[in-house]
Amino acid sequence: MLSLAVLGSGQGTNFQAILDAIRTGKLSARVVCVISDVPDARILERGRAAGIPSYYVDCAPYRTRLDGPAEERVLELLQQHGADTIALAGFMRIVKHKLLAAFRHRIVNIHPALLPAFPGLRAWEQALEYGVKITGCTVHFVDEGVDTGPIILQRAVPVYDDDTPERLHARIQEQEHIAYPEALQLLAEDRLRVLGRRVIRI
Repeated sequence: MLSLAVLGSGQGTNFQAILDAIRTGKLSARVVCVISDVPDARILERGRAAGIPSYYVDCAPYRTRLDGPAEERVLELLQQHGADTIALAGFMRIVKHKLLAAFRHRIVNIHPALLPAFPGLRAWEQALEYGVKITGCTVHFVDEGVDTGPIILQRAVPVYDDDTPERLHARIQEQEHIAYPEALQLLAEDRLRVLGRRVIRI
């Protein structure tokens, strides 16, 4: 069973999908804490409503990364709550070396595109503007880059001619909510091996 810490900056819909999967027995995990870099993030409300210790960590002066005293505070909270795995659920900061070293191949992220296409922010809009016919979501291990870690699994979503960014994003999110618990369950079952850039299911 995973002892899962969830880090997020926004609404927490993937966090909710994780909680739902745990409740229905599809994911062998318990969420030990929720951490956000945004004081009024909805993900913190969801965590508190579920009775999970939920924390705001001020990441100033850094705008885009988890570093310095904030990184130390997060590590302290993870140790305090016995976390062995981290799920990034809309966490809008780059994770740095100390956290990566402490949780090697135990930090997972979900991205709303079929990586390596369209890394970074608002990937569904990037895909729509580029004119692709298929996009989707990717669950991957986190490394020091931006959306560059080894890929665990992907789910495809068609792009329709009359799509808006909002409609496309909603369809991608539906698949995210399936893919993220599925990938975490593979990790819980110790069925993933990282060989260079490849993640092998066993």
